[in-house]
Amino acid sequence: MGQLGFFDIANRYASLDAKNDPLVKIDEVVPWENFRVRLEATWRNPPEERKSNAGCKPWDAVVMFKAIVLCALYNLSDDQVEYQIRDRLSFMRFLGLGLEDKVPDAKTVWLYRDQLAQAGTIEALFEDFDGYLEEQGYLAMGGQIIDASIVAVPKQRNNRDENARIKEGETPEGWNSNPAKRSQKDTDARWTKKHGKSHYGYKNHVNVDRRHKLVRRYKVTDAAVHDSQVVEDILDPNNTASDVWADSAYRSAEIEAKLAEKGLKSRIHRKGYRGKPLTERETQGNKTRSKVRARVEHVFGAQSNDMGGTLVRSIGLVRARARIGLKNLTYNMRRLVQLERLAMAGSP
Repeated sequence: MGQLGFFDIANRYASLDAKNDPLVKIDEVVPWENFRVRLEATWRNPPEERKSNAGCKPWDAVVMFKAIVLCALYNLSDDQVEYQIRDRLSFMRFLGLGLEDKVPDAKTVWLYRDQLAQAGTIEALFEDFDGYLEEQGYLAMGGQIIDASIVAVPKQRNNRDENARIKEGETPEGWNSNPAKRSQKDTDARWTKKHGKSHYGYKNHVNVDRRHKLVRRYKVTDAAVHDSQVVEDILDPNNTASDVWADSAYRSAEIEAKLAEKGLKSRIHRKGYRGKPLTERETQGNKTRSKVRARVEHVFGAQSNDMGGTLVRSIGLVRARARIGLKNLTYNMRRLVQLERLAMAGSP
């Protein structure tokens, strides 16, 4: 076995570049320092509130943010991301660490994300990055597409009485006297059915602009909330076009009226009823709309397939909101790389 030479690490990185390391591109296009002020306000106490300068210095806020971006980008648990940072040169370079540097441990990654979750910082970071996208010329254009995707969480093995109490907003008998058990129970997630199958978890309601296929707005709810209930929360008033696409689950007289009131044009799929099926013209209209609405499915497909899946390994709506919001934010970072590459390909 040869000895580690002075240029060996540089040569390894060069070989990664030759293979188009995707993290290099993300690192180039994302303005990480723009997030620093907001991140440090959550991660660190102001200097005047610190009792002493003694002890270990806290990890850099941007380095920790990049660590949880890796979790979202590859759907890694905190233990997995610690191992992968130690093991993979590409991860170390993305965080700006060398072989001689310490690596954030799993507990620190968990604490960092939890602080952001409790403070609601992920939502603010998402809005900050959306503002940056607009500054770069990626305005919300061409109309908006809304849809929702179920995000699974580990199933809870509760009995019927416990589930009934949870739905009533009560704590099942005996849980409070067993803190270890209570801490592992998610009382915010809910069951729902889709295409005849039962699913347990949360929903990621998104608004995607037609032109750039970026997530412009989102809201996280439990899985039992119907898609149509959050339409007003995720409509984007900044889109340059008035068209709104959605599947038939969003079709109702109430929603049609609300869209018209806001000056928006409904492109929502029509749906048939018992004894009143869709006409041939309505069926053809739905097919035409599907060509546009399918773009939002590309977003969910990227999160499920290219980004390692969407399983949420956390307890409670607050943490689920942070993890799902981070997934949406990381998707937009990844999408920006693609948009920049397309822009370069189209340039003379």
